[in-house]
Amino acid sequence: MKKITKQTYIDWYKDMLFWRKFEDKLAAVYIQQKVRGFLHLYNGQEAVLAGALHSMDLSKDKMITAYRNHVQPIGMGVDPKRIMAELYGKETGTSHGMGGSMHIFSKEKGFYGGHGIVGGQIPLGAGIAFADKYHDRKAVTLTYFGDGAARQGSLHETFNMAMSWKLPVVFIVENNGYAMGTSVERTANHTDIWKLGLAYEMPSEPVDGMNPVAVAKAMDKAISHARSGKGPYFLEMKTYRYRGHSMSDAQKYRTKAEVAEYKKIDPISQVLKVIQDKKYLTPEEIQAINEDVKARVAACEKFADESPYPKKEQLYDMVYEQENYPFLKHRL
Repeated sequence: MKKITKQTYIDWYKDMLFWRKFEDKLAAVYIQQKVRGFLHLYNGQEAVLAGALHSMDLSKDKMITAYRNHVQPIGMGVDPKRIMAELYGKETGTSHGMGGSMHIFSKEKGFYGGHGIVGGQIPLGAGIAFADKYHDRKAVTLTYFGDGAARQGSLHETFNMAMSWKLPVVFIVENNGYAMGTSVERTANHTDIWKLGLAYEMPSEPVDGMNPVAVAKAMDKAISHARSGKGPYFLEMKTYRYRGHSMSDAQKYRTKAEVAEYKKIDPISQVLKVIQDKKYLTPEEIQAINEDVKARVAACEKFADESPYPKKEQLYDMVYEQENYPFLKHRL
């Protein structure tokens, strides 16, 4: 396993704090109606991404997830300014403003969405892994989904094929306790989602998804397993989201006391405590990081605010090749 060092903790703090503040800013501009439609924020689940990135080979490994997908591409190396611009519907966004909050993509950085259909990305992740195996790329695809999507039939079909074909894919369910507003306890007669993999003899286990160290260790084992040709692995990240399912969620299904209890194990606070206890950074250096994060988020907002909206002709550019359909130039 890649060693977890002083620099690892510092990088984790910088990254997770930026992801948290990036999402907080999106919540603020959503209220200002600069971001339209749905908005699903990742606050509280940052350790799941931080630990995974520590174990990935970003030169070839890939990632696919559901619609809570703003910070994952940032971790994979996508310019956060372009991600915020995409949420604003601006031409400078990752999909030129036509994907929006739930459909962030970057083929160049190995991030394949962002999918609004619940569970729709599960078979797609296996398909990406199939292509990597076919071309002998020695790459692994991390396929994320939520506890609600774990109840979809597509999961079982995909698990069966992935095991039969020994695909290099790691399935990760981010169990934050609630499928929209329905608790895990109410969606099935079992609460240990990781046990679903056992029916297919797939290596499966639960993980403390609030601790990046625990995530990194589990992900390293799972990724190594898949990369060696032994087939898929299934991890249940037991995590929690501090905000609602989306910005329109009144959160009446849980108490403030419950949220407060989970905030005691905030992954960012856990990492910061290690940094402080081991004196990896001085208070002044920590404050400098906080100020830098604030400035970077502000730069993203400025870029999105000042970027132009796409021209209406772009509607056809995203669907047809103009050289094959020249008549479309005259339709507008």
